[in-house]
Amino acid sequence: MVAAAAGDASLSAPLLASDHIVLTVHPDAADCRRPLIPPTADDGNPFAFIGARDGVESPDTSPIDPFRNHTAAAVGGLYEGLKILACLPLAAARLVLFGACLAVGFVATLLALQGWKDRQNPMPQWRRRAMWVTRLCARAILFSFGYHWIKRKGKPARREIAPIIVSNHVSYIEPIFFFYELFPIIVSSESHDSMPFVGTIIRAMQVIYVDRFSRSSRKHAVNEIKRKASCNRFPQVLLFPEGTTSNGRVIISFQLGAFIPGYPVQPVAVRYPYVHFDQSWGNIALGKLMFRMLTQFHNFMEVEYLPIVSPNEIHKESAAHFAQRTARAIATALNVPQTSHSFGDFLLLAKAAESKQENTALYMVEMAWIQSALHLRALEAVEFLEIFLSMNPDRSGYVEFHDFIGTLRLKPCSLAEKIFGFVDVQKLGKITFKQPLFRHACELSFRECDVNETNYVLKPEFHDVVSMAIPSLKFDEIDALFTLFDVDGDRRISKNDFVLCMKRNPLLIALFAPKLVRKGVSLPEASLVEEVY
Repeated sequence: MVAAAAGDASLSAPLLASDHIVLTVHPDAADCRRPLIPPTADDGNPFAFIGARDGVESPDTSPIDPFRNHTAAAVGGLYEGLKILACLPLAAARLVLFGACLAVGFVATLLALQGWKDRQNPMPQWRRRAMWVTRLCARAILFSFGYHWIKRKGKPARREIAPIIVSNHVSYIEPIFFFYELFPIIVSSESHDSMPFVGTIIRAMQVIYVDRFSRSSRKHAVNEIKRKASCNRFPQVLLFPEGTTSNGRVIISFQLGAFIPGYPVQPVAVRYPYVHFDQSWGNIALGKLMFRMLTQFHNFMEVEYLPIVSPNEIHKESAAHFAQRTARAIATALNVPQTSHSFGDFLLLAKAAESKQENTALYMVEMAWIQSALHLRALEAVEFLEIFLSMNPDRSGYVEFHDFIGTLRLKPCSLAEKIFGFVDVQKLGKITFKQPLFRHACELSFRECDVNETNYVLKPEFHDVVSMAIPSLKFDEIDALFTLFDVDGDRRISKNDFVLCMKRNPLLIALFAPKLVRKGVSLPEASLVEEVY
């Protein structure tokens, strides 16, 4: 599910179309016996005209599932069952304590924020002192969840030395701990603002909200991080650069918001040692996680403040390299591996679970690598997975030829076989979601279709181009294809229409191969990773 990278020629990209067009190929037509794609450097590869190589191997992905909670779905063992029963009265008392602390903290926060209008400047000291009531309530909440004592190693750096703190993210417990311990400014999803009680409390932390799917929101958040980190009157800024919770057995890819400003950061390694109950907030419901926490005698938590990591100003270190060094420091402290998984993989996992797939981990692709190298966004990958799942993959995540062409509504023909053969890199007669494809060359194809240079492709021009690929197509079948490309329905294909359609249907680029090859047009491999929209 990835696209061709110029450096290693590894290919991949999303699969297939959400809109269905039936392409009928008449077996008795003489032109069906001729090659559908004019001879190129690779006659069996319908995408060779843009430099996509056939027969390359798909890039390996990590077998690790960073979101899997390792507690069994059912209560395992006699000991755990008896312990839960014994702790039920204790859990009830803890739940009352939790509710009381949350209520007191909420009221104390309302009083501390009363009449405070200037939220862009640092919180006055007297208001910060008033927030100590809420901070003590936060510690009592941790106590109610079984964190009676918390082991610490190292010390928090002074704000003047390290204005930014970054930590790995395993559970909802870490934000509560850091709120009590440091009372920092926190970077949080906009969705948290509307949460009852919690939204009010995190507003007191002068939270920096970010919408991870909005470029302008991310840019604004980085500017706010830089502004508040540069002023010593603000508290330290806390970020969880993984962007989501993992199971603590791996460090997933770091987002760059904490590192773009270029200030020294103090990494913090958080671990939750356990024997019977995995406390990570992975693929487990929040209610179940809280119940299991409340029914433990004690939950262990260790927090290690690591040495400060500073950007290398001599060599003008990039934010990405700065983030990698910091992630490596936390991974080393925890003695865990690093992967290129990201929140995008969690979305893929959730989509696969929603579709009742037996092994949801098969559909993770290490989205951080794909996003940086191939410019494929997480939400686009989720759309492509939805299309792939409509092909009825088996329990091992494989799709066979008849399901592949059935979803595309293609009849068995030479072009369909060549397209499937290109995707089937391992020549198993079946493909997976991780199987490679190429990055479509939308701009070049559109330019060659727009023969009159009007910035629009009309139906006669489209007919001429498509007929070169499949001469036996009927007029109504080409009209159906034209309708697919005419996204806005104005009876002409604009460049935006063309790009949107090709994003949804990258395999259809093969229809334009004859036109480009006949004119001697080709694409250098380096352009395959170029973002064209």
